[in-house]
Amino acid sequence: MTARTLVLLRHAKADRPNGVADPDRPLTERGHADAAAAGAWLLSSDHVPDLVLCSPARRTRQTWHSVAIAIGEAGSPTVRYERDLYDGGVDEALEVIAGAAADEGPTIVLIGHNPTISQLSVRLDPEGQADSDGLRTSGIAVHELPDGWSPGDRAPLKATHTSRAD
Repeated sequence: MTARTLVLLRHAKADRPNGVADPDRPLTERGHADAAAAGAWLLSSDHVPDLVLCSPARRTRQTWHSVAIAIGEAGSPTVRYERDLYDGGVDEALEVIAGAAADEGPTIVLIGHNPTISQLSVRLDPEGQADSDGLRTSGIAVHELPDGWSPGDRAPLKATHTSRAD
């Protein structure tokens, strides 16, 4: 087994239209631009995913779509839409990651929601220098999953990034 890079990406800025159920909330224009900026950062920092674990909510799927366009031909990852990344908490997210950690490819990108995604980053590395307010929309936390990692283990925080398309 080899070490993996786990990239946590909070979905981009979403709209709250009246009468639209939470799972169906779309991204705003700024959200699409910020997600594309996140994808450009992933590409430039050599964190192109081999596997994407994504909540099935519309705003996370749209975030992934904008990231994928920004990454372009540099990657063609397997994408798995995981209900537990929408309905579950940190423990369920850890189980999803554990199930994926043995898959081929060194880089896993998980696209999810707050507060779970920020709490997940802290759980993976309680001493990490993450933002005390948690991941902002389109925020990224890069963790290293050591060889033999399991859900109770640490995964050191290696980098953070907040994407803003200005």
